[in-house]
Amino acid sequence: MEHAPHEAVRPETRTAGAGTARWIVAGVVALVVVALLAYRLGGGGKGEQAAVTPSPTPSVELTVTEVFERTGPSVVVIRAGPSLGTGVIAAEDGTIVTAYHVVKEAEDVTVTFSDGTKADAVVASSNPRADVATLRPARLPEIVVPATLGGAVAVGAPVVAIGNPLGLTYSVSTGVVSGLDRTVTKGDLSGLIQFDASVNPGSSGGPLLDARGSVIGIVVSIADPGGDEAFAGIAFAVPIGAALGDDGEGPGGGPQI
Repeated sequence: MEHAPHEAVRPETRTAGAGTARWIVAGVVALVVVALLAYRLGGGGKGEQAAVTPSPTPSVELTVTEVFERTGPSVVVIRAGPSLGTGVIAAEDGTIVTAYHVVKEAEDVTVTFSDGTKADAVVASSNPRADVATLRPARLPEIVVPATLGGAVAVGAPVVAIGNPLGLTYSVSTGVVSGLDRTVTKGDLSGLIQFDASVNPGSSGGPLLDARGSVIGIVVSIADPGGDEAFAGIAFAVPIGAALGDDGEGPGGGPQI
């Protein structure tokens, strides 16, 4: 790159006048532009691999709007008899994870995908003790968008909940992780993520997301000191690892939404 200005000036054919100055300036500008492009494509000069890293990546923290745009297409509305709940697509075959109590003993279960596609669904598996279940829909939307599962969970970390509280579909609320491995004596709930993003009846089964849009838990219950199913600032989710496990261990029972 040090020889580029000399090649652009071509001293054997030009004099050191105004024309030479213009060629020097043009050469310098070209070098600056090339350097800036190389810096941006190379991730600030951190190596050749950075040039092919897609953006945004799962390691990039997103705004709440971006989290919703990323995961909203994976969220579904569930109706099971009189129960209203939420679910999240967990696999490319359309398997949906939700809270068990939403579909418990229901004869007819229907799901509505984000694009408006409606389908009957059957309970493919259930873990009543962990209050989680999976559904298999009879039909799928043209484009299936599974959510990204898993992610780090830390007290104080920001979280986003997407659900259908009180029938207000695709509602978004934000908060933080308030505690980990929580045990609620009433109902023998244990191993839960405590968070303070607002959730209400209809939110059950919905995803609890980290700042990268990854599902870290499935919403299952709220603290209900007044006995009126009103949000009191304390909610709980089954960690996604426990929700997808099949060992029967984990939380169960409790005040459900």
